[in-house]
Amino acid sequence: MDHDLHDRQLCRKGRPNEPDVRYLRRDHGDASCDGDTMKVRAAILFGVLLLTSILPAGAGEKITLRVSPAVSFAPANLIVRAQIERDAQNRAVEVVAESIEFYRSSEIPLDGENAPRTNTIQFRSLPPGTYQVTATLLGPGGAARAFVRQQINVIATGAGQ
Repeated sequence: MDHDLHDRQLCRKGRPNEPDVRYLRRDHGDASCDGDTMKVRAAILFGVLLLTSILPAGAGEKITLRVSPAVSFAPANLIVRAQIERDAQNRAVEVVAESIEFYRSSEIPLDGENAPRTNTIQFRSLPPGTYQVTATLLGPGGAARAFVRQQINVIATGAGQ
């Protein structure tokens, strides 16, 4: 008896007024199940595509972070985009690029719910290293409200050797 489940499909067999009978089958040439299977797969794919197009990235999160490029050659110029949900408690966003041998930061004041949703920061001429790029959303009194992190790599070119 062959127990290979990779080649099996769950199929529905029966007439409209009969109860559903579901079974596993191995014969992929049976057209009675292929149409139903394709319809289900298409409906699932359509649902996933619909959800991903409607919901913004990081929906429900106070702050999200995108750093590009994720890998680059030194000296690197990074573009950091912090997307922040509007809130009356937002006072500032602090963005840091830090490696073992290098540190750079920038703080942008925010005007609560009137602040722009996307804040862009550029870090220029970063030397080689593995960097933790962080963004901290600050509230009243400098209290951290949210924190995100992304790792990037800046690779030495070997030109100075």
